[in-house]
This record gives sequence, C-alpha cells and structure tokens, in this order.
Amino acid sequence: MRHLARHWTTLPSFLLIMALVGCNSAPKSGAAADDKASSANEQGAGTGAATAGAQRAPELGQAHSYIVLGGSTVTNSGSSSLTGDLGVSPGTAVTGFPPGTMTGATHAGDDIAAAAMTDLGRAFEDAAGRSTNPIALSGNLGGRTLTSGLYKSGSSLEISSGDLTLDAGGDPNAVFIFQIASALTVTSGREVILSGGARAENIFWQVGSSATLGTKSVFQGTLLAGQSITLQNGATLHGRALARVGAVTLDNNAVALPS
Repeated sequence: MRHLARHWTTLPSFLLIMALVGCNSAPKSGAAADDKASSANEQGAGTGAATAGAQRAPELGQAHSYIVLGGSTVTNSGSSSLTGDLGVSPGTAVTGFPPGTMTGATHAGDDIAAAAMTDLGRAFEDAAGRSTNPIALSGNLGGRTLTSGLYKSGSSLEISSGDLTLDAGGDPNAVFIFQIASALTVTSGREVILSGGARAENIFWQVGSSATLGTKSVFQGTLLAGQSITLQNGATLHGRALARVGAVTLDNNAVALPS
C-alpha cells in the first residue's frame, strides 16, 4: 500500500513535466513551419522561371501589330510572305512588294508608323533595362536548352553549332527575355525550338546592334534591334522584325505574327 501511495503521489508531477515539455516544443514546431514558408516565398515556387527571374513581357504598344518595322528602309527580294502590318519611320522607302505579299497594312513615313516606332523605342529600353536575376550568356547557344527568365550577354551571341530549345516548363505564359549587347547571328539551317508550352509571343530578343537570320533558319520571338535586321534567303520568322534605326532586309521569307 505504501508503494502504491508513492506511485500516485508522483504521477501528477510526471504529468506536469510532460505538459511543460509539450508547451515548450509546440512553438518551436510552429516557428520551423513559419521559417519554411518564408523561405519558400522568397525562393518562388518554380525551378525554371524562378531560377532565371520570372519576367513580364515588354509592352509593344502600337508596334504590336507590325510584323516588320524599320527605321530607314524595308526591302524585299523574291516572294516573301508577311502576315501582319509593315512600316518604316522616319524613313519612307518600302521596296519589293510585289513580288512580296502581305496581309496587313503598310505605313511608310506617316504618323501611324511614327507612333509605332516611338512605342518600339519604349519596349526596347524596357527590355534592355531589366535587371532581376539575369543569367549570363556568351558565345554559341546551339545545342542548349534554356528555361524562361532573363538572360544577358555583354557581347554578341550566335546559334550555330546546333539548335536552341526554349522550354517553358509547362507554363504557356512563361516569358523569355534576351539582352544582347552587340549582334545576334543565327547560321544557316539552325532553329529555335519551342518546348513545354513555350510561345513565340512571349519571347523577346533585345539586340544592341543588328540581327541576322541565316539561310533556311527558323526563328521564334520578337526581335528588337537597335540597328538593323536581315533575313537571308528562305529564313522563317515566327515573331516580329522591329529595327529602331536601320533597315529590315527580306529575301524569300515567311514571317508571321507570333501566337
């Protein structure tokens, strides 16, 4: 009986200790959960776009409907086919239509083209000014696969040793922005391939000087060039060729507004 009495007299102390331990440990568990949630919010949920810095698309304004927009001239050789508007400003010369064909309107040196050129300038500066988590690129992009986000090159880029794949990771709204300080060159027969729901409408190439798409190449996205854009014989562009200062030169090309 004395043993039983001792057992019952110690039981409340045991329960009290367990209760105190439980009270002390519960906030720690909650704090750990809060820390994990905070870390997840800072890092972002995705592994592709979050890594490269999720971006919004630059606003093209009145330049949005233009398939080709040049600063000095727009010239064409052969039977190029354009699906969208064509314009030039402050220049006035548009040559090669026909034999080239197009489905949109032509604005050569008028107020409508000037307004589109102004909006192109804003979009160019917007894309050039992005700075959230850029990933550095250099040299040749051929053979690589890139996820969405912001990419920056301090010199020229080319797609030459293989095709470039842009993978949206299942997000059709994923945006790709490429900042290229100098020139962009795509050599003959090379392609930009879209994967994982990537859309040409959400791909922007801000090129400091000039862009050249080689013979029979296939390119995706909107080219925002500081100087000129040249599409060599048979090149295909799913996007826009928008050049701020110089000419857009076409040669038996198929160019369609991106979707």
